Amino acid sequence: MTDRRQKTEDITSDLAGVVGQPSRMASSSIREQRSSRGYAACSPKAGCADLHENLSAARCPLSPERGFSLIEMMISITIGLVIVAALVSVLISNSQSAKTNDRTSELQSNGRYALDHLKRELRLAGYRGYTANLPESGAWITPAITYECGTALNFAKNIRQAVWGANDSNPFSANCLSDANARYDNTITSDVLVIRHVSSTPTLAASAVTDTTYLLSSYLNSKMLEGSTVAAELAAVDTGTYTDMFALQVYVYYIGSDDNDATVPALRRVALAGNAMRDQMVVSGIEQLQIEYATTGVLNDTTYLEADSFTGDHSANGPTDWDNVNSVRIWLLARNAKPEPGYTNSISYNLGSLIYGPMDDGFRRQVFTAVVQLRNFKPVS
Repeated sequence: MTDRRQKTEDITSDLAGVVGQPSRMASSSIREQRSSRGYAACSPKAGCADLHENLSAARCPLSPERGFSLIEMMISITIGLVIVAALVSVLISNSQSAKTNDRTSELQSNGRYALDHLKRELRLAGYRGYTANLPESGAWITPAITYECGTALNFAKNIRQAVWGANDSNPFSANCLSDANARYDNTITSDVLVIRHVSSTPTLAASAVTDTTYLLSSYLNSKMLEGSTVAAELAAVDTGTYTDMFALQVYVYYIGSDDNDATVPALRRVALAGNAMRDQMVVSGIEQLQIEYATTGVLNDTTYLEADSFTGDHSANGPTDWDNVNSVRIWLLARNAKPEPGYTNSISYNLGSLIYGPMDDGFRRQVFTAVVQLRNFKPVS
């Protein structure tokens, strides 16, 4: 009995040795692999005090990288904010520059258009169709014109007078440039310019419009009459007396206010349209109009003078000093519609005899000037 028990214990011991040896070998291999992969070794033989701590270390790898400290993060954020602020500053500067360029472009566009418009009309001043002879208009019959400037029934038909002007005043405040008919700006000291001529294109007799004034013209003769009497007039005269008829055009230029914003100055005019002088805006953004007129002396010397230096009424039918005007010098001052933030205009502008400014405001301005020859001028003998 004792022998059997001893044999059984020996066999069990041998089996335990055979089975346990691979297990110990596998455990050792796993520990070596974990150690080589960066895992912490955990073994009771190493003197681990806490089995749970050793198991956690065995499961969690130790990273070779470190994170950012609080100071490093604050420095990075500060640098980023500085870069963003610089970019925002550049964008704001570019936006302001673009707005300034737009205002300057608008300023130049308005000034050039106004100057070109006046030059074109002045080159036509005194055009009387086919004749260059000075007309005697005293006996001409024209229709009654609503808000006619100056003397009624005389001002519009005074085509002998190609140009006429008023210096820094409004001579027509009682009629065509009254508050009821125009937008004349009494707060701005500016000139008034009158231009008379006929249309560059003739009108067919069959197309004549009632209450419109026409000039019948040939190389030797001219006569002004109302559209309703054109047919009868042509039937009553020799067919060779008049060649064609042209619509009368009379313009009075002045500085007023914009149609849409009374705070914005504008170049305006009252124009003969049918049987009335009607107010029209030419271009916005023009703050000043100054004119000088030239005559040529006996020594062929040209002198530019203000309107006050010439005698002769705007409605006179006979000879005046204005018959001798052969060229005109123009000054226009263009202004932005809106002030520019951060900008102060302290410039004084030389507009002939007028020194304009400084205004000390936020509006940018620019002067436009030109000399225009009156192409239809004929010296008075």
